[in-house]
Amino acid sequence: MKTGRATRETADDRSSNPPDEAPRRRVGLSDEAPRRRIGLSDQELGMDRGITRRDFLNGLSVAGLAAVGLPASAGWLFAGCGGRSAAPTGPYPPALTGLRGSHPGSFEVAHRLRDLVRRQATSGGPIGWDDSAASDGGRFDLVVVGGGISGLAAAWFYAKAAGPDATILVLDNHDDFGGHARRNEFTHEGRTVLAYGGTQSIDSPATFSAAARGLLDELGVDLDLFHEAFDRDFYRSRGLGRGVFFGREDFAADRLVAGYGSDPAAAFAAAAPFSPAGREDFVRLFDQPSDPWPELGEAAKKYRLGTTSYRDFLEALGMGAEVQAFFRQRTHGLYGMGTDGVPALDLWAMGYPGFDAMGLSPSDHPLLTLTAKPNPTPEPYIFHFPDGNATIARLLVRRLVPEAAPGSTAEDIVRARLDYGALDREGAPRRIRLNSTAVRVRDGDGEAAVTYVRNGAEVRVRAGRVVLACYNRVIPFLVPELPEVQREALAYPPKVPLVYGNVLLRNWRAFTELGVSSIHFPAGFHSSASLDFPVSIGGYSFSSGPDDLIVLHTVRTPCRPGGSAREQYRAGQAELLRTPFETFERETRDQLARALGPGGFDPARDILGITMNRWPHGYSYEYNPLWDPLFPPGGAPHEIGRRAFGRIHIANADAGAYAYTQSAVDQAFRAVSEILAAG
Repeated sequence: MKTGRATRETADDRSSNPPDEAPRRRVGLSDEAPRRRIGLSDQELGMDRGITRRDFLNGLSVAGLAAVGLPASAGWLFAGCGGRSAAPTGPYPPALTGLRGSHPGSFEVAHRLRDLVRRQATSGGPIGWDDSAASDGGRFDLVVVGGGISGLAAAWFYAKAAGPDATILVLDNHDDFGGHARRNEFTHEGRTVLAYGGTQSIDSPATFSAAARGLLDELGVDLDLFHEAFDRDFYRSRGLGRGVFFGREDFAADRLVAGYGSDPAAAFAAAAPFSPAGREDFVRLFDQPSDPWPELGEAAKKYRLGTTSYRDFLEALGMGAEVQAFFRQRTHGLYGMGTDGVPALDLWAMGYPGFDAMGLSPSDHPLLTLTAKPNPTPEPYIFHFPDGNATIARLLVRRLVPEAAPGSTAEDIVRARLDYGALDREGAPRRIRLNSTAVRVRDGDGEAAVTYVRNGAEVRVRAGRVVLACYNRVIPFLVPELPEVQREALAYPPKVPLVYGNVLLRNWRAFTELGVSSIHFPAGFHSSASLDFPVSIGGYSFSSGPDDLIVLHTVRTPCRPGGSAREQYRAGQAELLRTPFETFERETRDQLARALGPGGFDPARDILGITMNRWPHGYSYEYNPLWDPLFPPGGAPHEIGRRAFGRIHIANADAGAYAYTQSAVDQAFRAVSEILAAG
């Protein structure tokens, strides 16, 4: 997010296992099973505590204090992590809480554009946004549409090649830069706690291309530093591991059971509220699975696994309803779908149970997705900044607009409070303009042009070159002149909808009481809840112990089982856009009370702040053999879609069909290389 999938490790795996041993997944959620509340009132849940309004003030500029009735002396709220005493010259989005990510105000203009072009397509008239009344915003050598990691990297690659006098404008429709690499801050009693609202970590840097690894080196990211900064024994040394919350929706009783993945299957099953038949299935799956297709050779078995969902594979093994329910949401992190949408072959490659009797040898296979392909140089999963890869975005911003960010290293950027007022100063050669939604991109008359809407006004800027580092599906609406085959290719892959939540807790004593650092929910509103990564870096210190503040990270992916991947994602996107923050808050409080209540957790007392990073268009689409054909080399939608169109070039993780930060950087490098080759 996001300029890439947050991680290949599930949130319930990451906190208790040493990162080099933890299976790498992503996580999500399904509404396949109904949820059931424990019956607490809104007051008991803490819905009357007003945390959203209180923390919202932290994102205002000092100039905005008078509007909410606070004196200028309240500027101490804005000291931020870096300890600056002077007020910033603009708003400070990272400190905003409540509904973030694709926040209200960031997508409405784009939806107007979508609806307009769809109506025009049936009328037979001209297609595209009518920008004839747009004001002139000047000319730039390069205009980048999209301020995520791909867009920022493209701006930097071009700036290095074109020299210090080159003029560059980066436009983004959100009130913050970074795309899915989003930083969240909570301030409580003068202390600021950081969290990641999207792109989680630098995943497997040994596999990075020369361009992506070179960018990290250039930004000063010392990967060796994480071996000390990341306390890999933090939770395990306290006796905390992975837990599963069994709910009455599917099982005999509500019960949180610790020890998943560390206790023997029989011991874990004995503590869980399985029926005798469910317990027998669970133990058999882990310890004595059968071969459902003994008549097939190894190659044929792998092909069948690649075209069979894990749900159907479990059925072929004779697993009953309880085991099916247990795994229902565990695979959401892979594709944002349940076991009905994930190839069994991928889960074999990732170490899921049920394959031991099939005689399969570790190897690559054409049907394995990029996410599941073997990594020849496995590394520990420790390359994580406290705000995730938002640090990479911030480092890129500091390169482009040095006056916006104090300091000079990848360590001091962690605590630095960026000056958002410096991002778009008149006359600066490199500018980042937020809250600006592109609506029309043209090529012709010796230059390109981009029209955007900001505060209701249309502005047209001229450009020597344009890089579209936005969502692939938006591009055909921006450039309706594209060839039909390219428009269709760009429209092929949807994004994976998801919500990354961050909950500031007064303490984490309930977790120590229950022996867990992360919880998987087979039928929860959120599919997982995990105590944050134990990283201390650049003067920023992680939670000192169970009585200290900590961020709890939650994940929700609103898939709709039963349809194709594209159908499920469309339904999830629509749901996220119509779900108010109040629903997120109430469901979060209720779910945590239900799971952690036996450990003494009180949602009204222990929750100090909530931020929900809503990403209706989240992870980039990765091809799935259950739903997509094997495309010929050069003929995949992402390859056709990213072709240059005159002075317009395309760079985003979508263009790599790989939802990771390194893909976003690689595509930025490719697009700028096209520009430089064209002269």
